[in-house]
Amino acid sequence: MSLPRYVLRRVLGAVPTLLLVVVLAFVLVRAAPGGPFDEERALPADVRANIEAAYHLDEPMWQQFLRYAGGLLRGDLGPSYRRHGESVNDLIADAFPLSAALGLLAMAAALLVGIGVGAVAALGRDGWRDRVSMTFALTGISIPVFVVAPALILVFAVQLGWLPAGWSGARGAGAWILPVTALALPQIAYIARLTRASLIDVLASPFIRAARAQGLGMGRVVRRHALKPALLPVLSYLGPALAGILTGSVVVEQIFGIPGIGQAFVRGALDRDYTLVLGVVILYATLIIGLNLLVDILYGAIDPRVRHR
Repeated sequence: MSLPRYVLRRVLGAVPTLLLVVVLAFVLVRAAPGGPFDEERALPADVRANIEAAYHLDEPMWQQFLRYAGGLLRGDLGPSYRRHGESVNDLIADAFPLSAALGLLAMAAALLVGIGVGAVAALGRDGWRDRVSMTFALTGISIPVFVVAPALILVFAVQLGWLPAGWSGARGAGAWILPVTALALPQIAYIARLTRASLIDVLASPFIRAARAQGLGMGRVVRRHALKPALLPVLSYLGPALAGILTGSVVVEQIFGIPGIGQAFVRGALDRDYTLVLGVVILYATLIIGLNLLVDILYGAIDPRVRHR
């Protein structure tokens, strides 16, 4: 099957998935207790009725969903219920570039460090380098982000004073170091373990033994012959890894006070801002589906044995 036909088939196959996500998110958001106009001091009944009528919340749920779905087809995510005069499209457009930069930096760091640590462990298999590297990887997998991030703030911002503790008022590259590190550490651990296991298998292959028999040094063999096939499992992992970074950024942005899409999602959930929560969920679902498709395409481009079908 040609690549354009494969991509078209995957895109069409993603439509039912996205529709299911929209339906479930729409129902679950409205099933949560409270509403976007609930205040500590209750609004007068007539004022509340007028506000709900203005946002069509007085209509049956099926009618509200059809209205919302019609807006989605036009690319309109609707108005924010808690930020008067602002649309969800504008709120996401303001917040998403920061989250995207944070996620891309974290993934770049995870790939660079994780592949390096995994390669060192594989080349020093069963030695001290292997044990140290895998202990580091196991620690990174075991400790959740909401523990790592405050620990980094405590050590490097509070005790040592080297880096800013939060985003507010911070300037320059120093503001990025702690949140990027907190977001990247779990992925570094997973990528290091994948790289180690895959590289050990590749180094035991006959074509590697043949290259070594020709007198090539181990460093050259790894760079020119072993590393590329060894990275295929890492490439397969990139889709779920990027999804993990996207969802993990919600915690990191809250801890460091970063005004990104994750913080907007939490704020929208607390405020019962239905349209903002739905908009972020749809954005996340679209990104995850799109990133997994991109990884599949890249996998086929790197490994000629893989054919899109």
